[in-house]
Amino acid sequence: MKLVITIVQDEDTNKLIQKLNENKFMATKLASTGGFLKTGNTTVFVGVEEEKVQDVIDIIKSVCKTTKQMSLLNQPIASMTEGYISYPIEVTVGGATLFVIDVEQYLKI
Repeated sequence: MKLVITIVQDEDTNKLIQKLNENKFMATKLASTGGFLKTGNTTVFVGVEEEKVQDVIDIIKSVCKTTKQMSLLNQPIASMTEGYISYPIEVTVGGATLFVIDVEQYLKI
């Protein structure tokens, strides 16, 4: 058995859970926050038999797409002890980050 841990943007969560459920995959979701953009994410956990892992990955790929957006980067000003200057940078957002790990033991009590 494997555990697929997927981090997705909040706006993709409902569609992803719906698609997983339509394909008979049960999922657990947790709210999370990204460290770079400080925006809301959702971490989705799916326990699945090893032969079904690629099916789960294919569903995630079909739902979670990347886009580009402008974000403000706060850069410290070297000559000031306290102060930052913000300037826009283009970043790629969306898509999904996946971890597939072995499950040593699975119990449903």
